[in-house]
Amino acid sequence: MTRRQQPTLLVIGGAEDRVGTAVLLRRFVRLAGGRRARIALIPTASSMQDEVTAAYREAFGRLGVTHLDVVNPASRANAEDLEGVHTLDAATGIFLTGGSQLRLSQFLPGTALGAAIHRAHASGTVIGGTSAGASIMSTFMISMGDEGTTPRQRTSQLSAGLGLIDGVIIDQHFGQRNRYGRLMSVVASSPHLLGVGIDENTAIEVSGGRFTVLGAGVVHVLDARAAVTDFPDARRGAPMLVSGAVVHSLPAGATFDLATVSLVGFVEKHPDVVVTAGSRG
Repeated sequence: MTRRQQPTLLVIGGAEDRVGTAVLLRRFVRLAGGRRARIALIPTASSMQDEVTAAYREAFGRLGVTHLDVVNPASRANAEDLEGVHTLDAATGIFLTGGSQLRLSQFLPGTALGAAIHRAHASGTVIGGTSAGASIMSTFMISMGDEGTTPRQRTSQLSAGLGLIDGVIIDQHFGQRNRYGRLMSVVASSPHLLGVGIDENTAIEVSGGRFTVLGAGVVHVLDARAAVTDFPDARRGAPMLVSGAVVHSLPAGATFDLATVSLVGFVEKHPDVVVTAGSRG
């Protein structure tokens, strides 16, 4: 099957609809080739891998997928297995489920399976991930941290991700689990990174240095490049000073350029109107 020439990621904030209209999974299947899709499912992050595998097999089956393989390394050594590598090489879509980010950071970056995911992405295979499978997409990911609205000093931990998308750090279940504070604390302490917080049942489709928002919720982009903070001096756990950060709140239909850090378009749901940056209502 001919793969897409433009590398594409579908990054889902978790708890996506699987039994209703399944808008986000339906989009993933379409990007992977529709009924001709050959999907590789990676349920490694989950603590209930059999149940998760069965749920996604059923969900993708309802969307017309007839070929689904499972790649599930049980250890870092197992992630060097050539059979799993061949499965990923043959896939037109690779999907990483939710669960523990730490399991993914242990088993994927720097292994043969991790290299196969990179190779697949570069060749045009769509890579999708939800919850923990979303966080692993960036070069660094939040593996744990306090929740809440207030950014606090040194309360989050970063681990290595796959590095499929540069210059950002992704957080998921964003609005539902009140993760604004932890993401802001991370980007304030590493201001060269943009924070991308994705709500549940919401996704960004990333291609060509831009992303478009899909789904029911909102994506927040946190930009602390010009912010003033007290990160070098504040004590652990203290509220962090962050002044001058820019926050973008982007619903479905918004397209955002990661290089210029700006909105470049918005397609309203009702009515069908395209708004470009700088236009007036």
